[in-house]
Amino acid sequence: MAAEEQDQETQEQEQEQEPDPDAPAGDTEVAAKLFGKWEISGIEYSDPSTERYLTVTPVAHTAGRHARKQFQKSEISVVERFINRLMQTEENTGKKQQTLNLVRDAFDIIHERTEENPIQVLVTAVENAAPREETVRLKYGGISVPKAVDVAPQRRVDQGLKFIAEGVKNSSFKTPTSAEEAIASQLIGAANYDVQTYAVSQKEEKERVAAAAR
Repeated sequence: MAAEEQDQETQEQEQEQEPDPDAPAGDTEVAAKLFGKWEISGIEYSDPSTERYLTVTPVAHTAGRHARKQFQKSEISVVERFINRLMQTEENTGKKQQTLNLVRDAFDIIHERTEENPIQVLVTAVENAAPREETVRLKYGGISVPKAVDVAPQRRVDQGLKFIAEGVKNSSFKTPTSAEEAIASQLIGAANYDVQTYAVSQKEEKERVAAAAR
């Protein structure tokens, strides 16, 4: 009898030590952070149409695992998509690690200037730089006529990233401004909807031309 009671006590102790799989996670769990310092939770989206295409993850380098799947770029973190867009120049093609380091330093500068989460600044900047309307060329007989059309949400994000990256290149290439300073300035300006910023001015120009072609 004593042996049975001892075995029963041992089983009860083991059950007490085993974690309950249905129990909520405790405070001991640490959520992964981008670059080990920036929270990916609590990001606010002001534009519901582009929210699903502005994915935020703690991974900034997926090594092209989504490259062969159509439209899978929307599953990649918007930070990595921004890094990839910055590389699409003749001088920086393929320099992923260098560009990643520049964006990491630029995020530190953004946090020092705004005291905000740099990921939130990037998301807001892309939303502000994404055009809602653009023009296409329609041919009637031998005449080409511009026609205003709405921009798909996924293309809006693509265009916003493109305009910001072009602004970074224009303000840093062959100028005294460092690349990380240019990245920080362009993102902060676009997040504040500063019309003097290249990305916002390009968006306004596209929408102005489209409005004239309605």
